[in-house]
Amino acid sequence: MAGRIDLNADLGEGFGRWTLGPEELLLPWITSASVACGVHAGDLITIRRTLALAAA
Repeated sequence: MAGRIDLNADLGEGFGRWTLGPEELLLPWITSASVACGVHAGDLITIRRTLALAAA
């Protein structure tokens, strides 16, 4: 029986000019993403950009 692994990454946690790295480079390698909601991390622009990248 072959197992499956979900490789998840937390994305969209930057805030304004404080980024955490080029997240778009991770997207081809992960199978799911947890995107920040703006409460403890992330801002509206960063979150929208991350959602657009993940949906592409």
